Amino acid sequence: MTGDPHWRREDRGDLVLALHVQPGAKRTAVTGVHGDGDAARLKLRLAAPPVDGKANAELVRYLAASFGVPQKSVTVERGETSRQKTVRIAQPALRPDRDWANGSEGATQ
Repeated sequence: MTGDPHWRREDRGDLVLALHVQPGAKRTAVTGVHGDGDAARLKLRLAAPPVDGKANAELVRYLAASFGVPQKSVTVERGETSRQKTVRIAQPALRPDRDWANGSEGATQ
């Protein structure tokens, strides 16, 4: 995995992403990378307010659709109430993160 961005790692077929999320956006989309080096995180804007779990629900919905998995396959492992989150995607069918790592921003959904 040499050259992989620090915000992404694979763990026994699962994908683990380090994220920086910004709730309250007009639309949900990947917008680049937040931070540098070991502290780098994939940056996502979320079209949901940060109240009553709505932003986390939108994050799970977006990632499940992007990676071609059911929502139950996306788990927020750390950062439930923080902008800094660690998310696990079990056995992703699609891999848009490879394009995101090359600087291509994600499609909005």
